[in-house]
Order: sequence, then structure tokens, then C-alpha cells
Amino acid sequence: MVTVTETPVTWLTQDAHDRLKQELDEHIANRPVIAAEINARREEGDLKENGGYHAAREEQGQLEARIRQLQELLRSAKVGEAPSDSGVAQPGMVLTVRYEGDDETETFLLGAREEGSHGKLETYSPNSPLGKALLGAKEGETREYELPSGGKMAVTLVNVKPYQG
Repeated sequence: MVTVTETPVTWLTQDAHDRLKQELDEHIANRPVIAAEINARREEGDLKENGGYHAAREEQGQLEARIRQLQELLRSAKVGEAPSDSGVAQPGMVLTVRYEGDDETETFLLGAREEGSHGKLETYSPNSPLGKALLGAKEGETREYELPSGGKMAVTLVNVKPYQG
């Protein structure tokens, strides 16, 4: 039996894609600088007590992890303009919701964290329990989703508009 895992598609505007691609390019260009730093620290002697060497190795590990993350994200990204103002919840839309028993509303972006990472807007994944429940919902529609505790929560979609990142 073979199990195939499907890579989730991440919706990004062209601006967000360009910003992430630039970050990736900068990290790749920075690889030789980190390698040179590690070599310079290695020359200082005893590696067991060389804090600068270990710090440079840690920085290299974090850099490589971010490069892999960005490469995977950009490889699976769907790039385009924000969805049309259809009144239907879908990735790339800003949703305003009201939770059952609460008079306050919450507004957030339904999409990738990278898409909304430069704003004050909270971002929820379409793959999260709340995101899955709201996908395809129309304004005024109430949906239920499962809470981490196992209980259910009803949420009403109050407003839907395209993200203007």
C-alpha cells in the first residue's frame, strides 16, 4: 500500500510572492558569508568551548531551514490577484465573523501566514478547523467547527472582502 501526501497549495498575491522570492534570494546569497564565519571561528581553536563557532553553526541551521521552507512554499504557491468580491469565503479573503454567544466580531485573513505577515491582520489557514468550516460560506451563513476540547462552536460569517495586501 502506497500513501501519497498532497502538498497544500498556498495562495499568494504577486506582491507577496515577489517579497518571499527576494527573501529566498537574499538567504541563498548569504550562505557563503555564514560558511566563512564558521571557518573563521573554527580557526580559533578548541571547538568544545568556542561559543562563536556554535552560534555560527546555529545560524547556518536556521538559515537552511528557512531556505527549505521558502523553496517549498514558493514551489507549491498559487500566484495571482486577490479573489473577486463574490461574498463567498475562500483563501485570500478577509472574513469578519461573530461567534455564537458573543456580540463582538473578529476580522482575519483566510490564507497563508506569509501573505498577511506584514500587516496587523491575524491570519488563519484554510486548513484550520475554523478555516475549513468557513470555506465556501456566504455572508450571513452560520457554520459549526470542532474546538480542540472536542466541543462545537457556531460561527456566523458577517462580511467577506478580498484581501488588499
